[in-house]
Amino acid sequence: MSEQKESSVLFSLKELMNLEEDRIKTEEAQKAAAAAAAEKARVEAERAAREAEELRIRTEEERRRSEERRAREEAARLEAIRQAEIEKARVEAEQKARLEAMAAQQHHERSLAALQQDESKKKLRKLLIGGAIASALVVGVITVVAVKSAQEQEARIAAEAARTRELEEANKRLEAQFKESESKMAGLRDQLASAKDEATRLSLQKQLEAEQQKQEQLRRGGGGRPAAGGAPASGGGAKAPCNCAPGDPLCSCL
Repeated sequence: MSEQKESSVLFSLKELMNLEEDRIKTEEAQKAAAAAAAEKARVEAERAAREAEELRIRTEEERRRSEERRAREEAARLEAIRQAEIEKARVEAEQKARLEAMAAQQHHERSLAALQQDESKKKLRKLLIGGAIASALVVGVITVVAVKSAQEQEARIAAEAARTRELEEANKRLEAQFKESESKMAGLRDQLASAKDEATRLSLQKQLEAEQQKQEQLRRGGGGRPAAGGAPASGGGAKAPCNCAPGDPLCSCL
């Protein structure tokens, strides 16, 4: 009878131990599952954040490109208007000079015809001839001034076109630097997500922050964008001399 009781007690103890081991294993499995779920959630959150950042960057890039395209189209439109105004002013100046020359010539011919009928007016004829010559000289001077003004305006337009090309090249360089920075930041994020030790994560985080600061400088235009036309940003330089012809309606010095 005593041996049966001892066996029963041993069986109960063994059963309790088995139940305790099952409970411990169940808790450990639950903890492992919770840890795995938390790690999966963290990875998913990082991936979602990375994708959201990439989408934001792509959207910003598209917006910037659209603004640059509109700026180039507007510059081309203004350039076409300026060229048309220059051509119109040149044609009008030439027409005016030809009309004045024709009027002077007609006046001179009428004066000569009248003088041929009256020999007593030789002195007056000489004066009229001198006046016609003077008129022709004035017309010639007007023509030269108009042509010179058109040439100077064309030279200014060519200089503005060169400055526009320089700005476009600078924008291309800035865009390349921006893309390179984006690629580097994406690589650093991937490395940071897969880093195992704290020292590596800290090092990668510092590199990522430095690259973000660099990108912010590029976004603010601090990546080496030249000033328009190479002119100094401050107003302390000497003003360029005005080379416009007198009375030029297109003169930029006004």
